Amino acid sequence: MTTPLELDLLATPKAVPELRHHLHDHDYDVRLCATELLTNVIDHLGEGTPVTVRVTTASDHGQTRIEVTDPDPSALPALRSAADTAESGRGLTLVDALAHRWGVTPEADRKTVWCELARPSKQPSSRRPPAARVICTSGQAGRTTAGPSDVTGQDGARTCPAVR
Repeated sequence: MTTPLELDLLATPKAVPELRHHLHDHDYDVRLCATELLTNVIDHLGEGTPVTVRVTTASDHGQTRIEVTDPDPSALPALRSAADTAESGRGLTLVDALAHRWGVTPEADRKTVWCELARPSKQPSSRRPPAARVICTSGQAGRTTAGPSDVTGQDGARTCPAVR
């Protein structure tokens, strides 16, 4: 794993270019996904929300994981279709298109929205087809439920019905 980046900051419009600056050693897709996840906090929870941004890259397979943790476990992200003329509403659509997978890890007092991107030069065809979505991870480490339904998986991990 390369040296991880962890930033505690307030989600403000000024923080977006600052985050991009901290990620200057990462490729465009990583910078875009990280800033889109941060922008979602600004848009949906409000300016000044405290967040923690973590970016790690596994050197053995080149996968980069981006996590943005905020203090509101109930405001779950939702993948929506934006109208052609809409000026916003495409952030998670971009993350969904660029990331190998993404999801939400809810906890009692916070949630973490995360995505994982494969290094394009090593795995050019690693992007999953749009129909397969990681919906949510439970608070238990390593358990992931994937699928479009509002059910509890056999392992007890629950899906997040707001994320489609």
